[in-house]
Amino acid sequence: QRRVYRTTTHVPRELGQIMDSETFEKSRLYQLDKSTFSFWSGLYSEVEGTMILLCGGIPFLWNLSGQISGRAGFGPEYEIVQSLVFLLLATLFSAVTGLPWSLYNTFVIEEKHGFNQQTLGFFFKDAIKKFVVTQCILLPVTSLLLYIIKIGGDYFFIYAWLFTLVVSLVLVTIYADYIAPLFDKFIPLPEGELKQQIETMAKSIDFPLTKVYVVEGSKRSSHSNAYFYGFFKNKRIVLFDTLLEDYSALNKEPAEGEDGENEETKSKTKNKKQGCKNEEVLAVLGHELGHWKLGHTVKNIIISQMNSFLCFFLFAVLIGRKELFAAFGFYDTQPTLIGLMIIFQFIFSPYNEVLSFCLTVLSRRFEFQADAFAKELGKAKDLYSALIKLNKDNLGFPVSDWIFSMWHYSHPPLLERLQALKDAKQE
Repeated sequence: QRRVYRTTTHVPRELGQIMDSETFEKSRLYQLDKSTFSFWSGLYSEVEGTMILLCGGIPFLWNLSGQISGRAGFGPEYEIVQSLVFLLLATLFSAVTGLPWSLYNTFVIEEKHGFNQQTLGFFFKDAIKKFVVTQCILLPVTSLLLYIIKIGGDYFFIYAWLFTLVVSLVLVTIYADYIAPLFDKFIPLPEGELKQQIETMAKSIDFPLTKVYVVEGSKRSSHSNAYFYGFFKNKRIVLFDTLLEDYSALNKEPAEGEDGENEETKSKTKNKKQGCKNEEVLAVLGHELGHWKLGHTVKNIIISQMNSFLCFFLFAVLIGRKELFAAFGFYDTQPTLIGLMIIFQFIFSPYNEVLSFCLTVLSRRFEFQADAFAKELGKAKDLYSALIKLNKDNLGFPVSDWIFSMWHYSHPPLLERLQALKDAKQE
């Protein structure tokens, strides 16, 4: 794929009608920089993980956690307390070692190519807030999971699976209402033509829409997105302001009195309009609602939970094997949390790669089906132009090595999606 980025320096003939040479070159250089960053950060991650294993980093951190919890009055019999200390130290280590990479990605690569909208102060405040919120969720959930495994008897894997199912459903339910607003500002989409058109389209396919929000994604990045969430008869749609041509702050000059906002985020006015017109936004939403109407969301949840149950069952089979713990430096103890880490992170690693590939193939199939659904709604022409605009706004490179694309792309390449829409567009 890097060879494709390096050598494809001119717009291919089939792309001549949808991408100008300037945008093509910008996207080529952006993806080349991202590819280089991905290689080095991935290599560092592999070296770091290997060194941790070879140098006994996991048992060292476990013993350190025992010493810390012991000083607080919790002896070896308080395994769950020691596990939570271990988890806190491990996530803190991961956050610290990952910080330079995150900084470089945000303030060098994304900044260089015009996507970063954050100041350094906003970045660190955001990172600290994310870490705290993550710990507030991770530590209680982990302690309950470990407790269930401890007292669950022979069928603990069933109870553990049911617990994780409930937790995942609760998190999906509360995320957009209670967690996401801690980081971004959500405002109701103002009354007007776009809102009426969204409500009309939702009603036409029996989508139980209750609210439409606009989120200020431009505070962080100029990348665009849209999604829906909620269960049963309580669905909400969220549009990033960067998706909307009429609402994106990046398309407007800062008004007087908004200087206070610039202390947190940068004010960058683009020379060219970003985002989509109302008809194109409706086409994008038609695609997203297609995922709901065709049951893709439910199918993904079912697949995820079947996989989760299988993993817990295999964990129950393997957890008693002392040689697994010994291989990772635990000769005298077999802590449950360490067992989860060894089996889920290392033993299942090859299986997870195969599963990931299968889910990528399925995701691409779902994307084509959602595009076809939008086409049936009469949105083929608008979706066609929206995909081109979003590809340009996000500097997506439309030329791919077929093996790289097959393995990594959860969405079909742009040309394949446009070709599927082309006949209907011409009609």
